[in-house]
Amino acid sequence: MTVAADSAPGAASLVQSVDWLAIAPPVIAASVALIVLVADLFVGERHKPLLGYGAVAGLVAALATLVPLRAGDRSTFCLTDGSQACSYTADHFALVIQALVLGGALLTALLSVGDTRKLPAGEFWFLLLASAAGAALLPAARDLATLVVALEVASLPAFALVGIKRGDRRSSEAALKFFLSSVVATAVMLLGVSFVYATTGTMHLTEIAARLDDVPGRFSTLAEAGVVLTLVGFAFKTAAAPFHFWVPDTYVGAPLPIAAYLSVVGKAVGFSGLVLVTVIGFPSYADVWGPALAVLAALTMTVGNAAALRQTATRARSAVRLLAWSSVGQAGYLLVPIAAAAYSSDEQIGSTVAYALMYAVVNLGAFAVAALVARTHPGNRLSDYRGLYATRPLAALAMGFFLLCLAGLPPGVIGLFAKVTVFSAAVDAGLGWLAVVMAVNVVIALYYYLRWTAALFTAPEAGTEPGAAPQAPGHRVPAPLTLAIVLTAVAGITLSGAPQLILRFAAVSLF
Repeated sequence: MTVAADSAPGAASLVQSVDWLAIAPPVIAASVALIVLVADLFVGERHKPLLGYGAVAGLVAALATLVPLRAGDRSTFCLTDGSQACSYTADHFALVIQALVLGGALLTALLSVGDTRKLPAGEFWFLLLASAAGAALLPAARDLATLVVALEVASLPAFALVGIKRGDRRSSEAALKFFLSSVVATAVMLLGVSFVYATTGTMHLTEIAARLDDVPGRFSTLAEAGVVLTLVGFAFKTAAAPFHFWVPDTYVGAPLPIAAYLSVVGKAVGFSGLVLVTVIGFPSYADVWGPALAVLAALTMTVGNAAALRQTATRARSAVRLLAWSSVGQAGYLLVPIAAAAYSSDEQIGSTVAYALMYAVVNLGAFAVAALVARTHPGNRLSDYRGLYATRPLAALAMGFFLLCLAGLPPGVIGLFAKVTVFSAAVDAGLGWLAVVMAVNVVIALYYYLRWTAALFTAPEAGTEPGAAPQAPGHRVPAPLTLAIVLTAVAGITLSGAPQLILRFAAVSLF
């Protein structure tokens, strides 16, 4: 970033020049959101699908702007007092997470194109793009004010997206539960932020880290309370137990593409915020947040996997509910390297990033196949997937591969390597007990992942309909939905063949 020269020699200017390339990804997403909203007023009902393709094009353009930023050495909105503290930094951590959230939003858009007939198209695409813009802003934010604003920009449209199915009581109830839980968590987090600001007198994370190193004794309790309360808001976004109760009902009530969006992009928002405040902002309080996150990780993975085990195959929407509880369990694994960073170095954060990339690809793929099955079986029960191979062999193979990746079994090699990387992070940090808890939970998760995988290739019981019966004439699967399945399957296979593409992040510092 450059600072404009002041007319008086030696005086610092308050006028900043903006690095537009650095902020291009969130700016493009936000701009296209506004364009789509305005265009909706002038586009006839026949041409409403064009809004969806415009949203897809906007997300592709936002992703393309990450390429010239790949050096990870740009910052903007910096203080002009010589402290070098910046509010926006496009480093390698920010770029990887931005690629994850924009890619997740793009796949969500592909799942939604052609499936928004019963939804207000303009509002849907505007809300999705606005949320993606906030999600892309958050990992680059380097002060608490920008973090909170980005978090809310990503979250508020998500509340509306969950309840966008008009006249659907389940959708409205899910949106209300999601909203109320989030508001409480945000209020607690803002209280923590105010405590941190009162203690340090600054909002910039690097400045906070320096000032928390030397907190006067009379403010030590206030600082500790601020650190803990700030973590609560991000723990909610990651669906960490005990802040996870909104997840299953929200996923079930939301449109299926939005459930997929929340499971990947929503988690990326929470985890990136959690990483920034702990590793960059609060390193001197690692003895506070390290043990807390280790306990949260153990509790989250155990609660999520135990609840997933209890899902019955014939219950309505049991497939989505199982994916919801599975995402809670996966959140526990993602928390492990962050907790480990308190005991070793911030290089452990790369393990969380690598695991998040693997999880994003295969979980979006699983939701894409679930969207395919839901077109013929709106109930989306686990029993509806029985015998899927007989009618849609490629979809069954893709779903089986995604589930094996989540379980960490070959041929889902990337899932196995990602779990080993997270396990190693716990062992290297001296958290042997957490590694044991993780190993037990991985074994528990094998049962329900393998049970679902086996059902895909098992002949239906006598008198029952095979999974995903062929579509009626005139009801073909939309090409964007097929493309989403193909893209995630190809990405998963590529990562299994060349896992170093993402595992290399676990061996370097991203900041």
